[in-house]
Amino acid sequence: MGALNTLRDQIDECDRQLVELLAKRNHITAQVGAYKQQQGQPVYVPSRETELIDARRSQAIAAGVSPELVEDVLRRLMRESYQNQQLGLACVAPHLSPMVIVGGKGAMGQLFKRQLERSGYQVNVLDKDNQSERDSLLSEARCVIVSVPIHAVESVIADMPKLHPECLLVDITSVKSSPLKAMETHHQGPVLALHPMFGPDIPHWVKQTVVVCQNKPCDVASSLLEQLTVWGCNLVSMDAKKHDEAMQIVQVMRHLTTFVYGQFLAKQSHSLEEIESCSSPIYHLELMMVGRLFAQSPELYSDIMLAQFEDVAPLMKEYCEVFQQTFEKLKQNDKAGLIDDFAAAKTFFSDSASTFLSQSKALLSKANDAKVLDY
Repeated sequence: MGALNTLRDQIDECDRQLVELLAKRNHITAQVGAYKQQQGQPVYVPSRETELIDARRSQAIAAGVSPELVEDVLRRLMRESYQNQQLGLACVAPHLSPMVIVGGKGAMGQLFKRQLERSGYQVNVLDKDNQSERDSLLSEARCVIVSVPIHAVESVIADMPKLHPECLLVDITSVKSSPLKAMETHHQGPVLALHPMFGPDIPHWVKQTVVVCQNKPCDVASSLLEQLTVWGCNLVSMDAKKHDEAMQIVQVMRHLTTFVYGQFLAKQSHSLEEIESCSSPIYHLELMMVGRLFAQSPELYSDIMLAQFEDVAPLMKEYCEVFQQTFEKLKQNDKAGLIDDFAAAKTFFSDSASTFLSQSKALLSKANDAKVLDY
């Protein structure tokens, strides 16, 4: 054991040096963040990230180290670096202050408030407990962000007092056509419909997708979009109707499937611990995604599913029919039919299937790494 202990001591020393290097790197990235804030530069620069990863992969190959390992470590360090640079962020649209977030005590409202304040904006919150301040706050605002439940968006907008003609009115709900129409009807000034494709628990905004819907682009709206870009967001412009149709699949159908599967599991005789104990890494990931939904707001997910029910009902019906058809083929032991269905679905994924396979392998490895076994 003496030789093994000596080798382990050497590994421990390498690990200690790694920790010291990580601390040094964090200190430097914090300085980078401060510099970017002063110079009004974006947190995320794609070309810099690509250049860094390519250089370190080449170095890894020359040193006989797995380039995939090095890239994996680097990407994790970059994620920490982006988070480390959130303490102070550049402000590119100071004319949007003061801002008001309607529903600013909710989770998403608080997320936007924190981020805007990191960039130096003056942000006021209007919620149920300070309605007496509504008129004064909104009359002075140069940007109003509506962050309320989907079912309340239109009525909240319609009930607003007249805003300053140059005030930018924004909503951040997951349905866009109706809120956009409501904003344009109520406010004669600039309006912008945004859908942040993330939840309130993100550590930073770098690479987070925000869908942008607007009928009349203008400089005031563009300045807020520029701020989102400085934060590192991925902006996707889309027609409001197209957005809502896409969300029927991306959100409503996905949440419906997860919701139903979670209910199904809850009715089984096996405990979650029993199911987890014999789960493969991929099923463990699936359980994580199901559990993630039920760890969040039931009101939010009920609103998302109900908001477009009339429009999405035909999709739900079609989904049930596909499930029933598959069930019938299983009952009939129709292996050829199942293979044909598999091939048809595979055609839809086309070349992306191999990419998804590679990406999922990386996720599965990380999920397996996180296991702690008791002996």
